[in-house]
Amino acid sequence: MSLLHNPHELSVSDAAQRGVAGMVADAESGTDLVVTRHRKPVAAMVSMDRLAELDRAESDLRDLALVLARAATDTGSRTSLDEVLGAFGHTRESLAEIEDDE
Repeated sequence: MSLLHNPHELSVSDAAQRGVAGMVADAESGTDLVVTRHRKPVAAMVSMDRLAELDRAESDLRDLALVLARAATDTGSRTSLDEVLGAFGHTRESLAEIEDDE
């Protein structure tokens, strides 16, 4: 899957001739632009809608990676709240006796 949808490539000199207003108009209309220098991509211009779509995809992929990592490392063992409190020398009752600062 490509990040950009059928990007239109143009050189830095072509981009300069096209001007910012022309490139913004292209991006607004849904054309993804890739600016190249010596035939190597150096910059891209996309619409705000496309950028939001890419941000959502990045977030979804990050969440997926976390789920997969947890699934791969989960032993099935669970620790109760009472066990955690005990490890720190507390009980539910001892926490209830602590006065709030407010």
